[in-house]
Amino acid sequence: MQKKEYSVEIGGKTLTAIFSDLADQAHGSVMLKYGETIVLATACMSHDKQQGLGYFNLTIDYTEKFYASGKILGSQYVRREGKPSTEAILASRVIDRTLRPLFDQNLRHAVQVIVTVIACDDNDPAMLAVNAASLALSVSNIPWKGPIGCVRIGKYPEGKSTSYGASDNEKLIINASTTLRAEEYPYQFDLTVCGQGHTINMIEAAARQVKEEDLVEALNTASLEITKLEEFQKNIVKEIGKEKRVIEHEKISEESVKLFNENILPKMEGAIFAGAGKKHIDELHTVWNNLVKDFWKTKDAEKKDFQLEDDLFDDTENDMLHEKAIKENKRADGRTMDQVRDLFAQAGGLSSVLHGSGIFYRGGTHVLSVLTLGGPGDKQEVNGMDVTASRRFMHHYNFPPFSAGEPGRSGFTNRREVGHGALAEKALLMVLPDKEKFPYTIRLVSESMASNGSTSQASICASSLALMDGGVPILAPVAGIAMGLMLEKTSPQPIPPSPQSSPEGRGGSQGEGELPAYKILTDIQGPEDHHGDMDFKVAGTRNGVTAIQLDVKVDGVPIKILTEAMIQAKSARATILDAIEKEIAEPRKEISPNAPKIISIKINPDKIGMVIGSGGKTIKDIQEKTGAILSIEDDGTVYFTGTGESASMAQKIVEEMTHEFKVGEILKGEVVKVADFGAFVRLNDFTDGMVHISELAPFRVERVTDIIKTGLIVPVKILQIDQMKGKISLSIKEADQDFFNANKTNKK
Repeated sequence: MQKKEYSVEIGGKTLTAIFSDLADQAHGSVMLKYGETIVLATACMSHDKQQGLGYFNLTIDYTEKFYASGKILGSQYVRREGKPSTEAILASRVIDRTLRPLFDQNLRHAVQVIVTVIACDDNDPAMLAVNAASLALSVSNIPWKGPIGCVRIGKYPEGKSTSYGASDNEKLIINASTTLRAEEYPYQFDLTVCGQGHTINMIEAAARQVKEEDLVEALNTASLEITKLEEFQKNIVKEIGKEKRVIEHEKISEESVKLFNENILPKMEGAIFAGAGKKHIDELHTVWNNLVKDFWKTKDAEKKDFQLEDDLFDDTENDMLHEKAIKENKRADGRTMDQVRDLFAQAGGLSSVLHGSGIFYRGGTHVLSVLTLGGPGDKQEVNGMDVTASRRFMHHYNFPPFSAGEPGRSGFTNRREVGHGALAEKALLMVLPDKEKFPYTIRLVSESMASNGSTSQASICASSLALMDGGVPILAPVAGIAMGLMLEKTSPQPIPPSPQSSPEGRGGSQGEGELPAYKILTDIQGPEDHHGDMDFKVAGTRNGVTAIQLDVKVDGVPIKILTEAMIQAKSARATILDAIEKEIAEPRKEISPNAPKIISIKINPDKIGMVIGSGGKTIKDIQEKTGAILSIEDDGTVYFTGTGESASMAQKIVEEMTHEFKVGEILKGEVVKVADFGAFVRLNDFTDGMVHISELAPFRVERVTDIIKTGLIVPVKILQIDQMKGKISLSIKEADQDFFNANKTNKK
């Protein structure tokens, strides 16, 4: 095997790139190692152009292998990897959103990047996968404007990795371990950041109502590490990189350009800026397509692919939207740059069967979210390559084709739906009550009913309404907004960080540099979403940010612009929260009567086996008898979930079964058996004790039956407990000396 290695220190740990002939048929390949986590990235491009394809065909596959973490997973009958996990889908999307903007979108050759996790320790393989994909493309012959770097950064408690001057309790850490990012560690925020040339082109973030300035500080610090990764890759490319293929692009005919300039161009501005919706531009596009096709028919030419003509139309629309926004502060629907569209919020009001619901409108984007509450036993168990967890909160997002006014495939969950659902889940998770306060399993489903820009953020708003309607005591309602950008076409020059941005200075602001002209747009819709340079989704409460997602169509966005966009988003978020709180100011005091009732108690962990019984027989009997569902945790917490009185009935049974009697305890019980030497008293359904004849009364008793009989309820005091034999000695006279005086009918 031929092998060459390169190393760099990132976040206080060594990252090693290993190049070999292991996958030498791929156009570019590399193994990247960080700690003991290893990923293999390969990149290939088709030799020939794909005819009739109207888009750039990029496929990203992040592949988890169970062997990577030393596990044999799967079902009892299938012991191999199946469909991608949610974590794998989200990782694929992160890689895709990072790489895609740096390709020529007019490329019609298929490109595929496959990242395979070979080994996995406590370091994040998804972060490593982005860097590996970048390096595989960079050293290949595939035309691409990389490399690009990726790091995770956040503030975590008691961090032990490289920190940048944070307090002892909250450390700003680069590439924190998987353990440190687990839910049981209440981290302040966790960001995945990708970029190049001191600009950012992809962000995934979860935060606990964090101030915008803290996130900007993290972006500046991350940019320093990203720059190291970028330079590391560039040096490798200089040494072993292949010469890039030159792809000749087909040019549009002069006849088509003439047709366009004479018949369509004069009408475009009026159609684009006719107001909300896309009806006018769609009609104009149809006229243009028909005009071109009719022209080629008269030319007797065999032409079936009119993609170049379509591209001319789209490029012109794109240029007009940019020019009018930058030079004239003009938007397609007539709004100002920072104006949110008309809002509508409704909490509940659909059906009493539902545990909670919310409807939210933002302009032409309409979303319905429905809440379902379940017991602890309804939580989702995740057992994956690098994730083993129980999830008590799930948010699922659906985008049926009718919401875009089109026919299409229904019932299949695609990557986009998984990603949008995960983003909303991330934003809402940060305001949910602790399990101890609210032990329910929570599932939200958001249905996109009509789409005209950022249904994911509307899902967050509708879900906040549903949570409060269902009586879930969230910390605060969350709202989301999508921010856009129109950037002057001149490519921005790399902006160096200011001297204050060093690790010792803890992230001063990024240097100003020479920025191109730009305009930030609040609440993007329709053509702004399609033709804009940035889709910057920011969700949060009035107190701070809970989630961020950034996608771009340009090489990258300077942190200065992202900072301004976050501040503008904060104002828009307040406007949306006003509408939400006008409908429902706080969570309802009671949950829906249709939701299950949950009661919890704590038992001695040593008695868990008793409650479960041999083969689960005892717990099954309790559930069948009461109708409640029991969930038992390792610390002895028992949850009873049911409707009506079923949970209380099951609670009483378990409390009696596991009650730990103490010497000196006084209680009442039924006499169940009488003997010559004393009487047996039932303390509960599971435990009896014995009262010796000498402990029956404060006077001499000749015969037990003279003063006591079966069925009598008597007070008793526990005198002695024999743990080995399981025997309990009781006394009636010490429990209540006047008992028999008050019940003289029992005494002869």
